[in-house]
Amino acid sequence: MSRAFDLWGVPFDGGATLGWPGARYAPDRVRRALSWMLMREEDGMVRAVDAGEDLPMPQIDDRGDVDVVPHELQATIDATSEAVAGSVRAGRVPLVVGGEDSLFFPSVRGFHDAVDGSVGVIHFDAHFDLLDESRRQGRYSHSSGMRRSLELERVSAEHCVQVGTRTFNFPSSAAFVEDVGLLQIPAVEVHEQGVERVAERMAERVAGADHVFWSFDIDVIDPAHAPGAGAHEPGGLTSRQALDFVRLLAPRCDGFGVMEVNPMMDFRDMTSTLAAYLIFSFAVHAA
Repeated sequence: MSRAFDLWGVPFDGGATLGWPGARYAPDRVRRALSWMLMREEDGMVRAVDAGEDLPMPQIDDRGDVDVVPHELQATIDATSEAVAGSVRAGRVPLVVGGEDSLFFPSVRGFHDAVDGSVGVIHFDAHFDLLDESRRQGRYSHSSGMRRSLELERVSAEHCVQVGTRTFNFPSSAAFVEDVGLLQIPAVEVHEQGVERVAERMAERVAGADHVFWSFDIDVIDPAHAPGAGAHEPGGLTSRQALDFVRLLAPRCDGFGVMEVNPMMDFRDMTSTLAAYLIFSFAVHAA
């Protein structure tokens, strides 16, 4: 039986204490871009050109925006978790469009709280997001999503993987990766090994989890392909690589979130359009 999907927008960037604000405008822009794909249905099917086959058009129901509270991070975190949990408990697959990456953790928490069994997390990001807390960012920020997710009862580092990290980060975060046994596949390894080999490694990593949530920070993509992000880190993945990862891994995942799309930094909606294609591709191949 095919799976049904709930699309949730979270127009919030109150946790963006670093980088550029503006991700609150992403859900609207991504929805506009998504309409371009949704019109390609014929007799309930859509041609998946990259896969070389006709596939069922996924059932994506737009649930509107989460009830965010501007300038109130904790209230927005709670509302995001409740929205995601509600979709999962209804037997549907949540598709979350941020908003900045402080929404990573509440998406995983809502997913975690609505399922039984172990939870794995796939995390695509240029950054570690393993900051514990700081005076400037607090404990729940766009730099701490993976750290907070690993504190959830049934999320284990042995079933989690980070992909696309690069450039520079805190030595203490690297030490934490070693301490907890978190698999991290830097962008340079993706370029050296290729998408198929890395996807195989990722599938092996999350195979032991009962449920898997995938959080995709758009800054994992090189800014040449996705300029509309909260921060720019050179040397990232290409849009082609990202779409191939989604095609290969979506069937193993039960939830998907795209964060940090920033229309204020974008060029002619390049990044919003890529985010829409990632979401739609996920739904097509996960259905």
